[in-house]
Amino acid sequence: MNIKEIKELLKLIDESSLTEFKLETDDVKLTVRTKDYHERSKTTFIHAQPDPMMVAPATPAANVAPVAASAPSTEEPTVDYLEIRSPIVGTFYRASAPDKPQFVKVGDSVAKGDVVCIVEAMKLFNDIESEVSGKIVKVMVDDASPVEYDQVLFLVDPNG
Repeated sequence: MNIKEIKELLKLIDESSLTEFKLETDDVKLTVRTKDYHERSKTTFIHAQPDPMMVAPATPAANVAPVAASAPSTEEPTVDYLEIRSPIVGTFYRASAPDKPQFVKVGDSVAKGDVVCIVEAMKLFNDIESEVSGKIVKVMVDDASPVEYDQVLFLVDPNG
């Protein structure tokens, strides 16, 4: 992939409603996150290592950066929260039906394999199971909102 192709790709991403785009080939690994992605993930407290293969954006509207890490507080110990991410694109639902209870709420404990929400994709309702164990500390998406592939849905305290 050459610079011209990358610039064209960035222009398409900028004109779309995407907040994150990932592309991996044999010789290129590209992650593009727009300013809207960072607006939604300001409360993410994950400490991440930057990807050395990230490409700088050609347009000011598209930002390429690792997940932001919070500054450690002198009063509280730093906690690394685990993320439950959407494995598919679709619509996020916290309950199986409007009159049913939510699968999980803030403060609930989850175990690996527990259903935490549903993502509807193409008229199919997909149970999303937790891949981590701990206590739900934050729900990152509003009920009945669209979600993207690999978008953070919940933050989980593994010590909870």
